[in-house]
Amino acid sequence: MLGGGQLGRFFVIAAHELGYRVVVLDPDPQSPAGRIADRHLVAAYDDEDALNQMAESCAAVTTEFENVPAGSLAYLSKFLPVRPSAEAVAISQNRSAEKGFLRQHGFPHAPYADIRSEDDIAQANAGLFPGILKVARFGYDGKGQVRVAGRDEALLAFRQLKNEPCVLEQLLPLDYEVSVVLSRDATGGVKCFPVAENSHRHGILDVSIVPARTGGCMAGDAQEIAEGIAQEMGYVGTLAVEFFVVRGGLLVNEMAPRPHNSGHYTIDACVSNQFEQQVRALTGLPLGEARAHSAAVMVNLLGDFWYRRDPHHAHEPDWAQLLAVPNLKLHLYGKHHARPGRKMGHFTVVGGDAQEVQKSALAARRLIGIGDE
Repeated sequence: MLGGGQLGRFFVIAAHELGYRVVVLDPDPQSPAGRIADRHLVAAYDDEDALNQMAESCAAVTTEFENVPAGSLAYLSKFLPVRPSAEAVAISQNRSAEKGFLRQHGFPHAPYADIRSEDDIAQANAGLFPGILKVARFGYDGKGQVRVAGRDEALLAFRQLKNEPCVLEQLLPLDYEVSVVLSRDATGGVKCFPVAENSHRHGILDVSIVPARTGGCMAGDAQEIAEGIAQEMGYVGTLAVEFFVVRGGLLVNEMAPRPHNSGHYTIDACVSNQFEQQVRALTGLPLGEARAHSAAVMVNLLGDFWYRRDPHHAHEPDWAQLLAVPNLKLHLYGKHHARPGRKMGHFTVVGGDAQEVQKSALAARRLIGIGDE
């Protein structure tokens, strides 16, 4: 596993449950996945010696986040199976490449323009304003994005982003957002998890509701588009596709070549979860059943929550309040230090009645002082 965050940690747990041993490569000695792996290589992702050690000791390699250098995955693929491929990760780690892929293959997406220079802003279609200027690389959870009303603001924002390559995307009137998490094996077999409806605060996922409160046709269309994307990329592994719902239609927002925050509900609400499927796809095992046996609502717990008692010092929250809620499952990621905006854990409420689950989860969220500001 390249990457040692919480997604890697859940992967290690799933792999251990299926009897595998795991080597994690991550430069952080306190990485959540590294702390429970069978072996933790503390090195940069492009450290050749560490990559060689992985090639010698592992049977297959995967990743837990898209910003691992695609070159490292390509290097490892010379020696052993790498799933997903370096080519698939390269598409997903660059917004410009991602948008170009969607356009080339006819998948619905928001109008956009590649911005590599100030001249590109001057020549951009006027219909793209108001818009959002997004850095092509390393932007996530709302980082590296600036709303711009017109060309002057776009030019200023481009300079603020240090003239890094960007995409300028038309600002759209969103109805809501949904996501599809699926797994695809090396033979092309696909299992889609139920569609999640997602809401964000400050650019970070806040709540996921499953099943999404949308029509069956739209959910089916979202799964079909996600499957088509996986097929066109020759994807093997767990993939997430996020969608905007605009005027009742679907537009692909972005892809994540890995398990996804909005798929965390699968741990408690599905027959097989997204991390077990990642292990199965990587090792060539048959994919598990992706059916949900319960309705679910997942709520993110960010580091801000640790500072509610004292804005200057982190304090471990009193989890007894949450754990007293029936059908609530708490997952903490074992991160060494809490800081505002950092994903520290999540909880999921499950049950047979979707409306009751939603009511219970949102009440639990309020109970611990997470507001809607």
